This record gives sequence, C-alpha cells and structure tokens, in this order.
Amino acid sequence: MGLTPAAALAVDAGNSKTDVALVSADGTVLGSARGGGFRPPAVGAGAAVASLARTVARAARDAGLDAAGLDAAGLDAAGLDAAEPDARPGVPLAEHVSACLANADLPREERELAERIGALGWGRTTRVANDTFALLRAGLPDDGPPRHGVAVVCGAGVNCAGVAADGRVHRFPAVGRLSGDWGGGGGLAEEALWHAARAEDGRGGDTELARALPAHFGLPSMYALIEAFHLGDLPGERRHELVPVLFAVAAGGDAVARSLVHRQAEEIAVMAAVALERLDLLGTPAPVVLGGGVAAARHPLLHDRLLALLAERAPLATVHVVTAPPVLGAALLALDRLGAGPAPYARLRAHYAGHTARA
Repeated sequence: MGLTPAAALAVDAGNSKTDVALVSADGTVLGSARGGGFRPPAVGAGAAVASLARTVARAARDAGLDAAGLDAAGLDAAGLDAAEPDARPGVPLAEHVSACLANADLPREERELAERIGALGWGRTTRVANDTFALLRAGLPDDGPPRHGVAVVCGAGVNCAGVAADGRVHRFPAVGRLSGDWGGGGGLAEEALWHAARAEDGRGGDTELARALPAHFGLPSMYALIEAFHLGDLPGERRHELVPVLFAVAAGGDAVARSLVHRQAEEIAVMAAVALERLDLLGTPAPVVLGGGVAAARHPLLHDRLLALLAERAPLATVHVVTAPPVLGAALLALDRLGAGPAPYARLRAHYAGHTARA
C-alpha cells in the first residue's frame, strides 16, 4: 500500500530531545514522535540524521502511514548506514519538510544538513534552519504584522536570531566559547561547579554552592562530587540537574550564585539588544521571544533582571515567553511555506496549547 503525503513534516531537534510531527493541510497533527538529541558535532552528521530518521519513521507509523512501504534504499548516498530501517520512503511523507535543528548554527551547516535530509526523500521540498527560528516563529502572530522580531533560546546552551520585516536576518555563530557565548544550562552548571570547588579548597570565596551541589546527589563534599563526575560514577549528563540548585541557592541570597544568575540575564539581554540594533529594530516596537528550559522557567531573579535590562537597552521591545514545544514553530513555518489560511494556524496552535516544552 502506498503512502499518502501529509502537507508538512515538522522537526524540532534539540540537544537533548527531538520532536517530529506530520501535519495535514488543515492544521491537524496526524502523528508525532519523540526521540533523542540531535548532536552532529558529537556523533557525526550521518549518525545524527540516522537517529532522526528513526524518529521520523515512528511519527509516520503514528500517523497511520504504511511503514512497510518505507525502505532503506539509497541511504548510503545520504551518508547514512544503509542498514538503517524505515528512513527513506518510496514516495514523500509530506509536501514540505520544515526541520529546525540544534547545532545547525552556521548557514553552511544548514545547507549541508538540508542536502542530507533532502536526499532521503521525506518531502518534495526541504528547508533546514537553526532551532532558534522555530522559537521565533512560534512567538509571532499568524495573521499579519509584526513579521519581525528576535528570539533567544536559553536551554542547554544559548543562541539568538532575529528577522527584520524585509527578510534580513541577524544571527550569532553560537558554537560556545569559541564564538564568545556564555551560559545556558550547561554553562551555568560548569560555572557553579567551578566556584563551589574553589570555595571548598580555599582558592575562592565561600559560597553555599559548595554544600548544596554535592548534597543534591547525597554526597558529603565537593571533593566527592568531583570524583564522582571525573570517574564516571555520576554520568556527565546529570550536571544539568545542578541548574535548579543554582537558582535555589541564588534565591536564598548567596552572592556567588546570584552573580551567575545576573550574568545570565545580562548575556540574554545583550544578545537580544545587539540583534535588534543590527536589524534596525531598536526604534520600532518589536517582540523579543524567549524560550528554552532556563529562560522559559521565569525564575524571578533571572526574569526580572532581564526585563529591567531590556527596558533600559530596548525600551520599545516587548518580551514574550514561549512554553509550547518548539516543533510548533517548525510546523508554523511549514504552513507559511504552503500558504495556509487562518483556520489551519488556529487548529495547529490549539493542538499544542495544552503542551509545554520539556528539556
């Protein structure tokens, strides 16, 4: 039995998880699936796309499409393992693929990933963009202006992108310290550990972090926590658990913890303000859309500080926090491409209204 293409295949692939949705022309979500993180720098582009392919196949089955009609022919030409099942359909799954991907930080990376994904034949057309653009689209209206704005993702990492009404784009390389970035959940955890370690061994000033971080894991000291992470008794990915501890210690008045939270607010504000300036949007009302686990949590110390900084540097900007899954933005971009009317947008947003993004 052949496959009947959906209107759109929407993909939001972050560092820690991937969401895929097949969407009809009227905005109905036909099927969806969740997979692991999308990390080409760590595993290679071929392996990352192969993992994405498995999630796409599950979404196709969830939509009731004939998974038996999918085959692996030609995957090696796309840089995948030809043994990967269910990655290349005999006919397209959708008219258009809208893939918003973490680690597609440079236009060159977007082009190369678009070639790999396009070669798999999931859609008649394919567009790949950094996942920050999915957040931005989710925070913009569907029925007219403003069609300009800036989005800042502060989740596992931090990134920012903006679009002017005339289509001009401003973005940052966002590849970590190499490109001048600071913070995000990973960066905050590293900073908290650094200060706590130095507080315990005498090289730094005292901070409650030196006691709260190891206590979170039931350990007696920073020495024990350092040993546990260094020797693998605690897997490295558990460091993200330390971010809520950092915010709790900051809320209790600890000066070191508060300084880290305030610096994160400063980093978000300066990224947004620079993007607005480069797009000539400081003199016009413009949305600043915030998302990602750290920013969307609205921790008062972070959020209030950020609002104050933006009011000073970009007084005409309005801040919007998006808590819907970013795959919504990827799907909205696909509906834009397909020229959808008001009803499909409303139906799609209603589907995700009861969902919230999860790290």
